[in-house]
Amino acid sequence: MAETESRSGTEVPARAVGLHRAYGRGGGAVQALRGVSVELAAGTFTAVMGPSGSGKTTLLHCLAGMDRPTRGAVWWGGTEVSRLPERRLAPLRRSRVGFVFQAFNLMPAMTVAQNVELPGRLAGAPPERALVREALARVGLAGRERHRPGQLSGGQQQRVAIARALVSRPRVLFADEPTGALDRATGHEVLSLLRAGVDREGQTCVMVTHDPVAAAYADRVLLLADGLLVDELARPTPAGVADRLARLGG
Repeated sequence: MAETESRSGTEVPARAVGLHRAYGRGGGAVQALRGVSVELAAGTFTAVMGPSGSGKTTLLHCLAGMDRPTRGAVWWGGTEVSRLPERRLAPLRRSRVGFVFQAFNLMPAMTVAQNVELPGRLAGAPPERALVREALARVGLAGRERHRPGQLSGGQQQRVAIARALVSRPRVLFADEPTGALDRATGHEVLSLLRAGVDREGQTCVMVTHDPVAAAYADRVLLLADGLLVDELARPTPAGVADRLARLGG
């Protein structure tokens, strides 16, 4: 089997094999992940859920190259990235994946366009202005390039954060509780935007969430407990997700 394809022949932009992640050493070590394997097919939307401390954010960070597993491997296409030195991983991370945080992490003194450009500028490779405008138009913020974050609503600020993640045209977009700081209506707008990126642009999206309604926007839900992948739901509904979470104590 090629490293870029699953057993079904579907392209796999990212996958994890037997991930273990421990924090600390000896008897006091915390086992955040204990042998988790997952494949992320192109053009799919996956939600990751579980009780507090189940390992969902650790899994997201390992898949996104922001944390390294203690054992196991993370692949982006045909490249194993979990053991790459940072000098080689960093440019791959900038070009292949995007990350959206719950906290928008915008610089208040910078304009919207400058915030979108910032990661590239820090890396010495600022994106072209046309790409910045394109990313902002994609999230519904065309014409807001010169605004500052304080002039935008919370939902609009999260859209800027998504545009910042999309400007490098990543193959996989990772989102950690992207609607956690938003009200229900604004959260719906952001989730619809992520869903549209999958359906219209072929984006692969992976989202950690605690909200069954948010999870129902995904194609499938992965459920973690105590660092293990314990269940998976296809075509999730809010009620179905809530029921499975309740069984896990989430």
